[in-house]
Amino acid sequence: MSYLLLKYLHILSMVLLFGTGLGSAFYKWMADRSGDLAHIAVTNRHVVLADWLFTTPTVIFQPLSGLWLLHLLGASLAIPWISLSLGLFLLAGACWLPVVWLQIRMRDLAETALRQGTDLPPLYWRYACRWFWLGVPAFTAMVLVVFLMVFKYNPGG
Repeated sequence: MSYLLLKYLHILSMVLLFGTGLGSAFYKWMADRSGDLAHIAVTNRHVVLADWLFTTPTVIFQPLSGLWLLHLLGASLAIPWISLSLGLFLLAGACWLPVVWLQIRMRDLAETALRQGTDLPPLYWRYACRWFWLGVPAFTAMVLVVFLMVFKYNPGG
């Protein structure tokens, strides 16, 4: 594969990763705020599906394609913007893994409440709060990764 094609796929993958994460977070947050149980249940179902279809493949492809690009360039992981990007990517991933678990649990809680005709349990809202606050460092980290990818900024260099 040529360098330019791989670079294109790497950038496209980042756009999908970032866009899916931001879009899913927005629609889930808005559904939760609506208080409409049917809307909350279907949105949670779609958020979990989007994670499997878009986020998971891009989370795998991003570091692999980045390392491949480095190899093609003969560049080192020791370049500050690269090592910082990888660290931030790992931070985002460390937040994302519990978020995935929380999303699956919230989906199940919402579907159960809808099926049984009950309100969402308090556990749902505790999970939603944790989900939101885990998203803050993950989103911030990804914004910084995109910045580093574009500007190749080397702190102190």
